[in-house]
This record gives sequence, structure tokens and C-alpha cells, in this order.
Amino acid sequence: MNYQQNLIYFVLTDQIKLTNMQNFELEGNRTYEQELSIKAAITSFMTKVYGWMTFALVISALTAFAVANSEQALTFIFSSKYVFYGLIIAEFGLVIAISAAINKLSYSVLSFLFVLYSLINGATISVIFLAYTMSSIANTFVVCAAMFGSMSVFGFITKKDLSGLGKIMIMGLIGIIIASIVNIFTASSTFDWIISFIGVIVFVGLTAYDTQKLKNMSLTINNEEMAKKLSIIGALTLYLDFINLFLYLLKFLGNKKD
Repeated sequence: MNYQQNLIYFVLTDQIKLTNMQNFELEGNRTYEQELSIKAAITSFMTKVYGWMTFALVISALTAFAVANSEQALTFIFSSKYVFYGLIIAEFGLVIAISAAINKLSYSVLSFLFVLYSLINGATISVIFLAYTMSSIANTFVVCAAMFGSMSVFGFITKKDLSGLGKIMIMGLIGIIIASIVNIFTASSTFDWIISFIGVIVFVGLTAYDTQKLKNMSLTINNEEMAKKLSIIGALTLYLDFINLFLYLLKFLGNKKD
């Protein structure tokens, strides 16, 4: 499950290159009016990003819960490998469409594709409700939200350029993807534990890096329509950070059902 989310995140970052400005150069030379304008632009853009991310998480959570409590839905999705892998392929296709065709698609179409992706992803991760107790899932979600929130705040307020950290985390992500695919065949519980531990570190770091990257990118947008489109990309990026972090934490904090 985790390697699938990792691959989707990697596809997203490989498809679109978000602008990374170096710590807002000439900061000391800006006027008070310019400072206000910059802060307003950042606030407006990041509000859209977090709004869409939160909306997508709610959709995925409700979908996962609904599927897990529907015998017909579970049978349809997981009884046939063609259906399940078809949904996985659809997720990859949607991420590529959202990121690669951003200049061609309208904001409404991008919004629809993002909601559709959230629904499909919720369906594919619904198995967590069958494997883990509800209380441990809820507790893990709270821990994940606290970790994600604190690292996102750090990425937003820090003056330190995190692009170097981002490169290291991306390399770590590639290693996790390769190791996860290998472990499909070896099925080593110890290896899986190590991968999960590294996965938590990687997505904690990526949360801070992606937040700073999006904050910096907000200053390069010159029209409202593009700002709304890029807020979808930003929301998808942070959504994947959250989902991956949650799934890795669940390996440590989740209590398996008897």
C-alpha cells in the first residue's frame, strides 16, 4: 500500500517543477506596501492549498470508511485484482493529468479530477479499517495531524532554505520505493519496519520542504486563475505527504484486529 502512495508522490514531483525562490531575496529593500502585498498573496494562496487538502482528506476518509463497511463495495474492489489494479492505474493517470496538463485544463476540471482522485484513493486505502482497530486509526490520525501541522508550520516560517533537505528526502523516497518493491517478494517484517521508520522521517522532511516550496511559489503567480490551478497541485502535494506519513505511522501505532 505504501509503495503505491510513494510512487504517486514521485510521479507528481517528477511531472511538475514548482519554483523555489531563495529565501525571498531583497527582503530588506521592500517597502511596507510591498510587504503587505506579499503577505496577502502568500496567505491567499496557502489558504486555498490547505482548504483543498483538508477537503480531499475528508473525502478520502469518508470514502474509506464507507467502503470498509460495505460488503458489496469490498467484494467489488478487492475480490478481483483487475478492479483493484485498475483503480491504482487510474490514480496514476489522474495525478499525471492534473500535473502535466495544468495549463490546458480549466480550474473546474482540475478540481473535479482532484476530488475523483480523493475518492479512488479513499477506496483503495479502505483496507486499513479491516486491518486495524478504529481507536488506533483515530489515535494515529491525531498524531499524524500534529506532526504534519508542526512541520508545515516550520516550513512556512523558517528563513532557512530547505531545498537541500528536499533533495535528500527525494533520494530517500526513491530508496523507499525500491526497497518496498523488493520487500513485496521477500516479505520481511524487519525490513518492512525499517522501511516504515525511514518513511516517517522522509515524509516529515518533505512536509516542511513542500510547504516552503509552495509558499515561495505563491510569489511567482501573476494571475488569479493560475493561482487557483496551482492551489490544486499544492493541495495534492501536501495531501500525499499527509497520507504517506499517516500510513507509515499506522505501522507503528496501529493495533491489529484479532
